[in-house]
Amino acid sequence: MLKGKTIILGITGGIAAYKGAALCSKLVQAGAIVHVIMTESATKFITPLTLQTLSRNTVHIDTFDERDPAVVSHIHLADHADLIVIAPATANAIAKLAGGHADDMLSTTLLAATSPVLIAPAMNVHMYEHPAVVSNLELLAARGVMFVEPGTGQLACGYVAKGRLAEPEDIVAAIGSWFSRGAKLKGKRVLVTAGGTMERLDPVRFLTNDSSGKMGFAIAEAAQLMGADVTLIAGRTTAAVPSGVNVIRVESAQEMLEAVTGRFADMDIVIKAAAVADYRAAQISGQKLKKTGEKLVLELERTVDILETLGQRKQHQFLVGFAAETDQVERYAMDKLRRKNCDLIVANDVAKDGAGFNGDTNIVQVYSSEGLVDSMPLLSKREVATRLLELIEARMNAAGGSSK
Repeated sequence: MLKGKTIILGITGGIAAYKGAALCSKLVQAGAIVHVIMTESATKFITPLTLQTLSRNTVHIDTFDERDPAVVSHIHLADHADLIVIAPATANAIAKLAGGHADDMLSTTLLAATSPVLIAPAMNVHMYEHPAVVSNLELLAARGVMFVEPGTGQLACGYVAKGRLAEPEDIVAAIGSWFSRGAKLKGKRVLVTAGGTMERLDPVRFLTNDSSGKMGFAIAEAAQLMGADVTLIAGRTTAAVPSGVNVIRVESAQEMLEAVTGRFADMDIVIKAAAVADYRAAQISGQKLKKTGEKLVLELERTVDILETLGQRKQHQFLVGFAAETDQVERYAMDKLRRKNCDLIVANDVAKDGAGFNGDTNIVQVYSSEGLVDSMPLLSKREVATRLLELIEARMNAAGGSSK
């Protein structure tokens, strides 16, 4: 899985920096192309010559030490990385990344990077548990940064506690696991809906909801990273669209219905994360509605239920719906799953902190016909998306490649 992959290995200034040599060696032995960036502090623990010899590439330390006039080094490295690994990651390095600082080669490269980032923290247990460090780790997790948890053992300070850098073998295994995701949905066609729909009242007004599209976008991005051919049908959104995904823009529930049903037959997996309006105006005014009194009465009519329509037409497709609830989550989720013939329902209580619209995190429960199959605590929407797709992939494999 690592053969030919370009990995930036960031080594920061902690005693565990010596393990960076073993990690670098194992990555090179696995076939990865490794470029090491060290902080100035890291060079106090291990020499750049050691890492240069093991990686067979120049070790970068100083942002201003530009050796190739044809490129800007930190941008060039960031643009060509498949993954950035920081091991060990000190409390200071984690704080810099969380705060968006760029005052050395590593932090500047990280700020320019668009590739995934994997962090292996290492520090004293009290530092690791400090509220500032905990807050920084949570912020980075919400942005999609991945972690290899520190182990419990003898620390350099004398404590026997959590904070010890994970072993190089475990970090390599985590890296391999991440890259292996790229093959899990290879050859699968995935359709994802995201955002809210807009139901026009007149040329300047419409009915909509608070959906930002972040959850649907995270699913589309994760499916693409797992090798799928992804089609994203998006309504009204406020989040940035994931790059490299085929995006079809729609406005109303009717437009989304037509876009989804027109492509449904060709899909292997359909995940309907969009918040579609249940009602629309019975009559849309061609001109702006004027104030005519103290009250305005609107007549609304039902929109076609897209998920129910797909459930009726389902053949080989694996169909996943979402249920945003404010009470009796399990009851309503199971009812929705049965009525709409879904394979899975992803339910969340949007009244809970961290689980509502517009945020970067979610708290979800996933139900199948057997009941609860996964309960995810507060996680970044990217992590929720990845876990959901891994669950879908596992259930499809168990069923022979389809929903049945």
